[in-house]
Amino acid sequence: MYNTHYGKEGLGKLQGVVAAVRVWQRAVEPSGRPWGLEQIAGRLVEISAAGATAALTLAFGLVLEAQRQGEPVAWIALEERGFYPPDAAEGGVDLGALVVVRVANAKAVGRVADQLVRSGAFGLIVLDLGAGADVPIPLQTRLTGLAQKHQTAILCLTEKGGELPSLGSLVSLRVQAQRQKVCDDRFSCGLAVLKDKRRGPTWTHAEVCRGPAGLR
Repeated sequence: MYNTHYGKEGLGKLQGVVAAVRVWQRAVEPSGRPWGLEQIAGRLVEISAAGATAALTLAFGLVLEAQRQGEPVAWIALEERGFYPPDAAEGGVDLGALVVVRVANAKAVGRVADQLVRSGAFGLIVLDLGAGADVPIPLQTRLTGLAQKHQTAILCLTEKGGELPSLGSLVSLRVQAQRQKVCDDRFSCGLAVLKDKRRGPTWTHAEVCRGPAGLR
């Protein structure tokens, strides 16, 4: 797992990571599913969630799909946020190939995202923004343009209920993560579509997953 902090010396490290992953080759496989890497490529997407939901499960499903297609993935998060690596690895994610960048504040998330998308080296970039996320419209405009140019999927994870507005008008697809126990250690992890500029909020997605030890 490439793991770096974006600080005084972070820019040089970040440029080295970009150079390392830029040589990877991409092999996109067509898919007829309504939710998947192909459907969100070139778009600014938001997964919102409140409380114990399936937001990380849905996000890592896309990470795994991208890696299986040979697409480099970057995960940008605030220092106080993160994920549990063993759970991701158990789900099949190659942590050794995942670029993780931790930053001090939301403004730095935007700067790092701008640089990584601009490189054209990544098929998927995840912005783990948490609660109270604010991505200025000028930055959304830049990220959207770059995502379309390089066919990069930009996935924003936010903590809020579905009744609250999305990050902004440039968000092409916004879904609300949901989780429901099916039996024993099996959970239905799905999403409710709140906004979809391409297809309209006319579809749903759910998958049954095995929860980690101790999840009720």
